[in-house]
Amino acid sequence: MSDDYGYDYGDDSPYGAGDAEGPDGEGGTGAPRDGGRGPERTFAALPPAHGRGFATSWWGRAWLQALEDTALDGQQLKQGRQLARKGGVGAVSVRPGRITAMVRDRDGTAYRSDVLLQQLGTGAWDRFLDMAVDRAGHIAALLDREMPPHLVEDAAGAGVELLPGIGDLEPECTCGAWDHCPHSGALCYQVARLLDEDPFVLLLMRGRDERRLLDELQVRSAARAVRLGDGGESGATGDAERDTRGVPAGEAFAAAGILPPLPAPPSAPDTPGLGPSLDTETPPAPGIDPAALEVLAADSAVRAHRMLLDALVPGHEEQPLPVELTPRQDAVRLAADARPDARIGARLAAGSGRPPADLAAAVRAWRYGGVAALAVLDEEWAPDPEDLGRARARLGEAWEAGERPALRASGRARWTVAGADLQLRLDRDGRWWPYRKERGRWVPAGPADDDPAGALAGVEDGAADGASGVGVAV
Repeated sequence: MSDDYGYDYGDDSPYGAGDAEGPDGEGGTGAPRDGGRGPERTFAALPPAHGRGFATSWWGRAWLQALEDTALDGQQLKQGRQLARKGGVGAVSVRPGRITAMVRDRDGTAYRSDVLLQQLGTGAWDRFLDMAVDRAGHIAALLDREMPPHLVEDAAGAGVELLPGIGDLEPECTCGAWDHCPHSGALCYQVARLLDEDPFVLLLMRGRDERRLLDELQVRSAARAVRLGDGGESGATGDAERDTRGVPAGEAFAAAGILPPLPAPPSAPDTPGLGPSLDTETPPAPGIDPAALEVLAADSAVRAHRMLLDALVPGHEEQPLPVELTPRQDAVRLAADARPDARIGARLAAGSGRPPADLAAAVRAWRYGGVAALAVLDEEWAPDPEDLGRARARLGEAWEAGERPALRASGRARWTVAGADLQLRLDRDGRWWPYRKERGRWVPAGPADDDPAGALAGVEDGAADGASGVGVAV
């Protein structure tokens, strides 16, 4: 079978089928370059690589070194690098012995470009797998998407060259060039970015997909454990000695990594669970307030639900730990989340160190921006001259000519709109918070914005969120 460009993928391909051994039975120079369709992974087109290198890992740089040492025309490689940087490489297909992509030239013409890489034969894979099983840390590194130098060195010591060398990357392109043209060069630069993320891409090009490789490692690890358990050691090694020796930690860790993956966790519930009702006929013990306990229990359910949703977000483990709240801040948070009745609200107001009327404004601030918004409400800070100059310049640039409202300084980091009960407050991170005067006091009127004009435009109607108490009966 051939495609629109005449490339043959059938059994009569001149490159043969996948995993066939070379003439020496070891899969050396006689191993095929293109294993038919075989296992294949397709990677969506990557965004342009403005302002970044194409390879950050040492093995990604080794891939590019093989390309640059092989190509005869450095100018064509430079053009290929520019094409890749501008996003000219389409989806990349990776399979044993071959990578393929459509590459658009600077004039928009699309070319199919392929790069061929020698596969490892059966004998070479056997040596690699035996080496990896004997050194369990190599398996752990691969599972972490790493390719440590000693893995490559140990493989080379076993006669297996994982990384390509000079002349190993053979180009084919419908543009007709015989050397690495800009299109095959762009494809290789793009593949370097894929290798950075996953060294299994290289192993797939060499002839083994990830699943098959891990399955074979698991089988060999189990066989090795059986051999050791059946007296594979010297006859002088008794059962008692084997029991005390145990299993190396690295081997146990690596073996766990190639077991079948755990099932997906259950999905999070849509809403927090209902808190208990403590309104019973039994009178409470002295000093116990059932209504307050109900509020705390309901709050615990809300916080647990929120923590679960946060934990399920990709990349959660890389996020900084949340800031620990002070008792005054936590009282405001509890009032915002729990919407307590007037009696509990009065206790929370006392805990926050505020009069009941001020707690409503604090709750509104919390709902707009948490700790940061609360600080803007409570604190008036003094920007240094440089910060103050930048803030004034930003106020001057935020509106088109003739549209800027008249602003007058009302404090060290506050500006009031003349003729309107509106105010802008600048926080320590350079964000602008809108405020509105209600019943003679300034209260938060919307979320923060990096643009002062946007902050004023986002001022919310006080009635929209229940301005008379903001959901807190105090």
